Amino acid sequence: SRNAIINANYIKNRLSNYFDIPFSEGTLHEFVASGIKQKEKGVKVLDIAKALLDYGFHAPTIYFPNNIPEAMMIEPTESETKATLDRFIESLLEINELIDKDPEIVRKSPVTTPVSRLDETKANRELNLRWTDELSY
Repeated sequence: SRNAIINANYIKNRLSNYFDIPFSEGTLHEFVASGIKQKEKGVKVLDIAKALLDYGFHAPTIYFPNNIPEAMMIEPTESETKATLDRFIESLLEINELIDKDPEIVRKSPVTTPVSRLDETKANRELNLRWTDELSY
């Protein structure tokens, strides 16, 4: 819808001085930002996505499309308020500042969620698709 396009363009324009925007023209309801500058400072887009969880936001799709290094696809809905969009933008800008000041904080995110950083390598190697009553961390 029209509002989703406006929202995506608003966020893209606000972030364009901090994140590379590989496709700056023709943004519809979503856009891709690249965290390549942040990776040069030792922080991957995976870390940025995890840090967004600490700010109360669902992590965006990352590493897609795979031809864009450190891709982060941002797709706001048409129903988001400007206040929510601004809070999302400010969260990303604050994370970006943390990357400059203390990147280890971002690399260790999330810290406010019930479950912190998972061992994704182990999860991929020891796939368990069965539900049980027992918690095994």
